[in-house]
Amino acid sequence: MLLPRLRTLPAALFVLFLTACSQSQTLQGIFQQSTPHEAYARKLKLAGLAETALGRDWLRAADQALRDSLVVKLPFQESGFFPADRAVATGLRYLVRTGETIQISLTLAPGTQAPKVFVDAFELSPDRSEPRHLAAADTAALSFRYVAEADRQHVLRVQPELLRGGRYTLRIRREPSLSFPVKGKTDVAVGSFWGVPRDGGARRHEGIDIFAQRGTPAIASAHGYITRVNETKLGGRVVWLADTDHGQHLYYAHLDKQLVQPGQRVKPGDTLGLVGNTGNARTTAPHLHFGVYRNGAVDPFPFVRRPDAMPPVPKVLPSRLGQWVRARETRLTLRRTPTATGVAAGAATRPTPLLVLGATAEWLRVQLPTGRTGFVPAKAVLTATPLRRENLPLPTDLRARPAADALTVAALPAQTTVAVLGEYGKFRLVRQANGRTGWLAVAAS
Repeated sequence: MLLPRLRTLPAALFVLFLTACSQSQTLQGIFQQSTPHEAYARKLKLAGLAETALGRDWLRAADQALRDSLVVKLPFQESGFFPADRAVATGLRYLVRTGETIQISLTLAPGTQAPKVFVDAFELSPDRSEPRHLAAADTAALSFRYVAEADRQHVLRVQPELLRGGRYTLRIRREPSLSFPVKGKTDVAVGSFWGVPRDGGARRHEGIDIFAQRGTPAIASAHGYITRVNETKLGGRVVWLADTDHGQHLYYAHLDKQLVQPGQRVKPGDTLGLVGNTGNARTTAPHLHFGVYRNGAVDPFPFVRRPDAMPPVPKVLPSRLGQWVRARETRLTLRRTPTATGVAAGAATRPTPLLVLGATAEWLRVQLPTGRTGFVPAKAVLTATPLRRENLPLPTDLRARPAADALTVAALPAQTTVAVLGEYGKFRLVRQANGRTGWLAVAAS
């Protein structure tokens, strides 16, 4: 008889019950490594809460965030909102290049009660059916970095624990994983890039050329040790550095002088040699040919490019977050990317209420009644003012979603006056006099 009672537990008791369950662990939980999100989901299941309406909604939202993730370009910044009265999760997909460091931070707004927030990064691969987990965090000061091991699509999922809400700022940006290999220079000095034809198209450029005055120090980009110091026909005077930080080899070519010996230990910033134009670069201006080898050559530019500058702060006022809005026009297309040409993620008619969950510079991330999300132009929606007011003829349940099996958030007696904010299918979104919102079946209203 426990589960039926849990299905109607008030929110406060639900949290207390879950907290009590978290104090005990099974032997499997002690020895099994899992992410904080997986550990929390396991506690829900062990406590029987995964069978309640709220628990099912939380697990469903987590899966949907990965399956229906939206697409963003880096760098990305969003002001976001977690509603406390319903289970939500955000899924954002972005492209990474081998060697980039991805830096992710989530900062809670001042005055927000610190909930536990689960932030997880995944890699998508065509040869795997399930996303591969990369990194995770679950504290109030959420920030972590990881290095991309391949050119892939990654997905970031952000989800708060049950019944906790608040506002936050999410930032995702790229940083270099290596120090720049020429002293005093940045990626602006790169004059020839990966893949450029060489020798009349007989081969491709397997590195980048960084131009600098003759004698400029070429410096170690990572901790490691020198494996080779020699001279070749193409590279001239070269130095090979085994990068022990990342398990790869770094190649410095066309040096005027070599200033290290094989076996020598080095750290970032140590001088390995001086920029020149030896080898097949005698007819060009002095430069360093820099290469990265990981089971073959890879493009070095993502390893050393400058950190992303963050985009502008969203112009949308924080008060817009968490609001219900409706389309200005008869029909509104939700986009998978915050661009006018983005692939459609869904559509809404004028009566359909949309919940604002995030804001970028000119776009809102909104949620359809189905739980799917998408981006819409901020100017394309209006605040969902009441369409009309109604008195309920019969007692009825106010639900968290437009579904018969959704969590009941309140039991409304007959003759309760509600404001109708929107309509979707056989349900209406209503607001009580106390400000609580929820869904009613059409027959009930």
